[in-house]
Amino acid sequence: MTIDPILRSALLDGHVAIVTGGSRGIGGATSTALAANGAKVVVADVDKAKAEETAATINDAYGPGSATAFVADLVAPGACDDLVAYTLEQYGTLDIVVNNAGYAWDGRVHSMTDEQFQAMLDIHLVVPFRLARSCAPVFRAAALADDEKGVRRHRKTVMVSSMAGLIGLDGAANYASAKAGVLGLMRSLAQEWGTLHVNVNAVAFGIIQTRFGLPQSEREVIQTGGRTIHVGVPPKQAERLGLAVDPTAAPTDAEIYAPKPLRQVSLGRTGTVGEAADTILWLCSPLSNYVTGQVIPVNGGMRAG
Repeated sequence: MTIDPILRSALLDGHVAIVTGGSRGIGGATSTALAANGAKVVVADVDKAKAEETAATINDAYGPGSATAFVADLVAPGACDDLVAYTLEQYGTLDIVVNNAGYAWDGRVHSMTDEQFQAMLDIHLVVPFRLARSCAPVFRAAALADDEKGVRRHRKTVMVSSMAGLIGLDGAANYASAKAGVLGLMRSLAQEWGTLHVNVNAVAFGIIQTRFGLPQSEREVIQTGGRTIHVGVPPKQAERLGLAVDPTAAPTDAEIYAPKPLRQVSLGRTGTVGEAADTILWLCSPLSNYVTGQVIPVNGGMRAG
């Protein structure tokens, strides 16, 4: 996936970032935007080929060492600890964490299994908790070192939530519950880490155009928690929405990520992954140093009806 960042600067020079689910879609755009503004980025993803491809693309664009790939299923015990250890081994420090990894496994409550509900909690809430727990001693030691030097350096954590976490989502109570839960984690961390000068915020995305907006197919699967999940819009829903792709050819990035008309929002279209990444970039940058414990809706002016 390639995007053309709207901003290229030295704003994040000397900063090191982790982006979970960082190879494609919003995560890939975020990894690219952070690197375009000077950060070193650890692209953490379960898909080895895509993680390495994204890291290589970033290194080609912004210089060797701008990115590196960390491949793991983050729901596995110890994976978040390994991710933080790998980041410190590669770059020696950690300043920014973007909790973006996730997927949907839809179904209405009456037919939803315990496994289906728990899977959404695991990736969208338990993983950010475990990653925060792994980062806590790193952030605390860094803040102490800054105090001893008489300097103040803000570090940033961003939770990727959803409008579903604020208003619910028919047919995806598991996803909505997890996305709501991560907001409670975010607000608690903002209180706990304020004295460490760690800003913790969340973005609540509306409909951003990604591969998850395509009909389910055998090409788009996620291997996580020992199971295979077909991502995208279920067949019956896709048929109702008039969504279709050529079954004989993989859709291009242009087809996947191009915004689509959307009557329910003021701007009249779905959002792009670049626009999603721009808000995350702002929350990761010094421009948001006095913002913490907040949820930023990024939804094009979503309205009822």
